Amino acid sequence: MEEHTPEQAFAKDAFQLTVGDVYDISYVIGRDFLKISTDYKGTNSIVPELQFKTVRVLEMLESLVNQSSLVMEELEMERDNLKMQLEKLLREGPQGQLDLGTDKMIVDLTDPNRPRFTMEELRAVLQERNHLKAQLLVAQEELQCYKSGLITQSEDKVAILEEEPVAPKAALSNESNQEKSIVKRFFSFK
Repeated sequence: MEEHTPEQAFAKDAFQLTVGDVYDISYVIGRDFLKISTDYKGTNSIVPELQFKTVRVLEMLESLVNQSSLVMEELEMERDNLKMQLEKLLREGPQGQLDLGTDKMIVDLTDPNRPRFTMEELRAVLQERNHLKAQLLVAQEELQCYKSGLITQSEDKVAILEEEPVAPKAALSNESNQEKSIVKRFFSFK
């Protein structure tokens, strides 16, 4: 059996490194820096700066190796968990299947393209959108009339008073609350 030496860490693939290998690399580089600093006492001022940079790179390497090790452990645990679930499903066989009927649908909650709303909710939102679109078109036409000078503000106020009776505030706020609740329901999914 071969004896382990710190220099062997340099021969490993980067994705095979462990935290212990990073410590071995640090040891070898530190030893070489010590040899350089004792051989060239005071003649080279760049050695301490280079040593600091090297230590920082080794610290980053250690963090990356640590993170990689944790991710690998998590993936291995997830793989083992999935294997156990698959074996359980295979053991249960056909008797483990649910009879949902012909009018039922299975929805994967992790699927980003899954249906989130009922048809009635979608119809209500589309009707509201069409209503708001119509109101926008009317407002745009009215704005064009104002800009072109066909309608003045005083004529508009008289026309509005003649056409529509003033609605009570409670009815207006109730209608706007109902519209808001449809939109809120549409955009609030859990």
